[in-house]
Amino acid sequence: MLIGVIADDFTGASDIANTLARGVAPDGGLRTAQFAGIPTDPAPSEIEAGVISLKSRTAPRAAAVDESRTALRWLRAQGCRQIVFKYCSTFDSTPEGNIGPVAEALADELGATKVVFCPAFPATGRTVYQGHLFVHDTPLDRSGMADHPLTPMTDPDIRRWLQSQTRAAVGHLPIDIVRRGPSAIRCALDAADARFLIADAISEDNLMDLGAALADAPLITGGSGIAQGLPRHFIPRATGRAAAAYAGVTGPEAILAGSCSGATRAQVEAHAAAHPTLPIDVRGVMAGTVTVKSLTGFFDANVGRAPLAYSSATPAEVRALQAEFGRDALAARLDTLFAQTASALVRSGYRRLVVAGGETSGAVAQSVAATLKAPAMTIGPEIDPGIPVLTVGDDAPVALALKSGNFGGIDVFQKALRVMESGHQEPAARAARLAQARIR
Repeated sequence: MLIGVIADDFTGASDIANTLARGVAPDGGLRTAQFAGIPTDPAPSEIEAGVISLKSRTAPRAAAVDESRTALRWLRAQGCRQIVFKYCSTFDSTPEGNIGPVAEALADELGATKVVFCPAFPATGRTVYQGHLFVHDTPLDRSGMADHPLTPMTDPDIRRWLQSQTRAAVGHLPIDIVRRGPSAIRCALDAADARFLIADAISEDNLMDLGAALADAPLITGGSGIAQGLPRHFIPRATGRAAAAYAGVTGPEAILAGSCSGATRAQVEAHAAAHPTLPIDVRGVMAGTVTVKSLTGFFDANVGRAPLAYSSATPAEVRALQAEFGRDALAARLDTLFAQTASALVRSGYRRLVVAGGETSGAVAQSVAATLKAPAMTIGPEIDPGIPVLTVGDDAPVALALKSGNFGGIDVFQKALRVMESGHQEPAARAARLAQARIR
């Protein structure tokens, strides 16, 4: 294995696995596998990039650090030459959160003296400028992320946000240096007094130059965008790799949405206009009257119609429910309901599952992997930027799409089911990817 990734949630893991599997033309990507949790056995010898999916973004700090260290040790035992710590392109955490402590622990184990942080992902509108994170043209704290139920982001200055989490000095790699290319970036890193540096990036070219400058870095941190240029350092230019073959998966389908982001709520509303939907009564879940049987009964009654069950709610509704039941207790019960429902669906023959929300995706993916006794997920065609089809299992594989709350077009649920079945990236997604390649 050449590159190892430690991702703090499952949607982010599939996002960066997709990036590494595709790479950049004409180099191609790496043979990539995504793992549901930390494997206990060695990786298959043909795997060149391994992505470990954790649920450490919202875990207690000590648990997040310990789990990330364990993941690092497994990846190093597989021979990885470079480690990427993947977090969300909206830098999801709290001022007391886990990004800083996990990065510090990984840097200590790897002996990394200068570590770059860059959550930018221009293809989805995430850019970093003057150390501030933007979503399209809006500062992060005004993008809706301030209302996130678990990791509200109330400050777009990620230098300040990261500094609150770590003992290490936090510096800045400004855009005027990044634009000068890899040599200037390396010189600035060598000269920097700070151990951690927030790198500006407003274009795909900026990310490619950062990747080139960090070719020999033992540790890189960021969103999936920072990984775009990494495969080319490990494979000859003349032997570009195509993504793994994907023949398509047919069979019963279900859509589960646990994200409360504005994007997901809009996607749910659009889907409901033409497909059956089931709003999950959260108070019923907490009282035990809404059960796995309630959800599976809804899906069984609507097979073939792209049925969707969701717990997505407005920020005000979420705050009221958290005040009533407690944030952690509420999240745990919903995650358990989604996980057990997914497992029951797979056992009864469902073959296509689309999931929205990082925590929900983690719960579902772990449950499906355990049900099929197959922790490794292979990377298939891209549905929308950052959302690939994943397949789990060998004999009768299940197709998964794990969608971060803010990712995807308005029709992402129906599109995901089509791509899972056809096995082909749709023209709009292909055109977007080709446009990015032309920019480079």
